[in-house]
Amino acid sequence: MIRVYTDPACLDHRAPPGFPEKPERLAGVLSRLRESGWPLAEAAAEETIPETARQAVTALHDEGYVARFERAVSRGDSLLDSADNPLSPGTWKAAWAAVSATLAAADWMAGGEDRVALAAVRPPGHHAERSVAMGFCFFNNVAVAAEHLRRRHGASRVAIFDFDVHHGNGTQHLFEARADVFYASTHQYPFYPGTGAADETGVGEGEGATLNVPLPAGTGDDGYAEAIRQRILPALRRFTPDALLLSAGFDAWRNDPLGGMQVTEQGFRSWGHWLRELAAEVCGGRILAVLEGGYDLRNLPLLVEAHLEGLGGGRPAATARPVGEMQRIAERR
Repeated sequence: MIRVYTDPACLDHRAPPGFPEKPERLAGVLSRLRESGWPLAEAAAEETIPETARQAVTALHDEGYVARFERAVSRGDSLLDSADNPLSPGTWKAAWAAVSATLAAADWMAGGEDRVALAAVRPPGHHAERSVAMGFCFFNNVAVAAEHLRRRHGASRVAIFDFDVHHGNGTQHLFEARADVFYASTHQYPFYPGTGAADETGVGEGEGATLNVPLPAGTGDDGYAEAIRQRILPALRRFTPDALLLSAGFDAWRNDPLGGMQVTEQGFRSWGHWLRELAAEVCGGRILAVLEGGYDLRNLPLLVEAHLEGLGGGRPAATARPVGEMQRIAERR
């Protein structure tokens, strides 16, 4: 069963003309999912931040950073921490909407076996550090979801596989000293943000719970297949997580304007298939994919759908229907 979670408020974060992380990215993905028969039920973000979401965010992000972010938007500041993080009047609400939709997806996924959820959200999150906004990211959505699964649902071990073309520095740093969250990443290297070398394997109690597989520019389907099947999947299998989370970035696509890789649509579909098989083996089929990068507006929707097809074992049934007005979901059995 697959459910897709989103929130219209994610579209309210605006950026200057020409900035690559724009509302059209998500709007195109949602339009494609609707057109292809993935029923999509959307719910507006709460006017006030739910306490569950606030607790989940401040479990990882410093409260001082959260307050500074809110003040910057309230003052009408144009940036937070760097030129990579422009602000608009809707940025604060969009960031919380992304977190809330991701947590709703995590809650549903944790409720049973053979559950695959996609959090189709923005702003993305994997570059966000504990107290610094970076790389288009304000709150680290996937990391917040991982910690939420630990605290709220009692997951003893959570794994995150990040296949964005850029290394998820924020996610790695938030968990690198812990043994209960395993972080694995394939990424172009050397490249932004400069982290993710192969010898970054965790620190202290977390030594060995970080796996970086840096890949040279120009790597395509074959190179990724080797990295994922020979390095990533065996490591995830050994870790035996209770749930598998994905930082699902699609900027390793061969025509992405911000990446330098050569992955095809079939590549993303194949990864989904392999990850579905692994999850069925080690964690009851529980997968949560969270949208990260991907900046080719024309092809991003096709790539997201291809990956969903891999994760779900095929295209949605034409008769699929939404499953409840209180949730931001689409369902396919």
